[in-house]
Amino acid sequence: MTRQKSTTPDFEAALAELEQIVERLEQGELSLEESLRQFERGVELTRNCQKALRQAEQKISILSRGPDGETIEPFVPPAAD
Repeated sequence: MTRQKSTTPDFEAALAELEQIVERLEQGELSLEESLRQFERGVELTRNCQKALRQAEQKISILSRGPDGETIEPFVPPAAD
């Protein structure tokens, strides 16, 4: 069984593109029409990033459960003296 590759860009690429869009919008040199296009793309990328973060959170939650379904306590290192 093969996994289908997602058509959405990976988290890091989406975040990098989003940062570029914010930078272009902040410069204020785009036309209104181009600004709106960039804003729409930014919203799409933000949603993709939020989705990726939710999926990662769910995966961590699943992996953090013990064999009986109980939540494993997080490791807290001892205080240094």
